[in-house]
Amino acid sequence: MTDLESSVAEEAQSESGRREHVLGAALETFARYGYKKASMEDVARAADISRPGLYFLFTSKQNLFRAAVTHALDSDVDAAKRCLSDAGRPLRDRLIEAFDLWTGRYVGPMAKEVSGLIETSPELLGPLVLEYPRRFLEMVTAAIAADLPPGRVGMAADMARTLVSTARGIKHEAAAREEFVARMTIGVDLFLPAVDHGKRHA
Repeated sequence: MTDLESSVAEEAQSESGRREHVLGAALETFARYGYKKASMEDVARAADISRPGLYFLFTSKQNLFRAAVTHALDSDVDAAKRCLSDAGRPLRDRLIEAFDLWTGRYVGPMAKEVSGLIETSPELLGPLVLEYPRRFLEMVTAAIAADLPPGRVGMAADMARTLVSTARGIKHEAAAREEFVARMTIGVDLFLPAVDHGKRHA
């Protein structure tokens, strides 16, 4: 790699890191103040960037909001996918970790604000509100199906939907992420015998 190519690569990496920092600060700002009350000036201040610099990266508040939410959801679903795809680990451990990565991280005061912001902004986010939960459900379904015999794979979708509903209920009741994980662990442990039953009756 030439010095010029190296310099360009370093600049691109720096720009990517700067953009990620701005998106994280933006999501927290929108969650704290709400979409309507949060201003680009608020985000710029939180991200330690000038207002013109922020507008250079994102041309409007709505574009910034969509980019911040998309970045967060991409990160969540990618982490859950890596976890669920690790077939060398027991299904129980993968399910608990995946639900913690997808749902558990949105438990707690500030985290719940972020989650609420996403759930109550369908007019701003459009199909994103449904697309990411659908992708997560499909991943959970595939992980469960892979642990079932061919004749019982049809059960996987209902099982996955039941776990997702369980996680959603616990999320709204748990006061801390640790409580979510503890209760979700109980849920998964109660659920796994149904998978074993499916194996025995294949």
